[in-house]
Amino acid sequence: MSASRPVRDGLFRDCGDGTARLLGARCADCARYHFPRAEVCPYCSCDSCSAADLGPRGRLWLYTAVLRPPPGYRGVVPFGFGVVDLEEGVRIVARLTEGDPARLRSGQPMLLVVEHLHDDDGTRVETYAFAAAEEG
Repeated sequence: MSASRPVRDGLFRDCGDGTARLLGARCADCARYHFPRAEVCPYCSCDSCSAADLGPRGRLWLYTAVLRPPPGYRGVVPFGFGVVDLEEGVRIVARLTEGDPARLRSGQPMLLVVEHLHDDDGTRVETYAFAAAEEG
């Protein structure tokens, strides 16, 4: 098995139980969460944000299927792409594990998971995606 690396450091962590957490932050002033993690709040410009893990549960808000591979992409096509509302109130644009739009619906429960892809040189890359989840 080839070495694996995250698509980008500081975006997410693998919980080791089949789920993941996005590495976000919460503002000390307006109390809103944001992703990715940053010290300055994108909503009110307060410079007192603290680290906060986000997810893993959310609801699908919007979705589509990507039918042709983007440059350098070596994964399965089609794949889903959508917007997920997390319980913390953050909307995340992300890859979906389901590529058939007929199997997706607005309001569907979603779970943040780690996906394995490959970059241009064939190195295994870990990224996050959302998978359909059971209600509850």
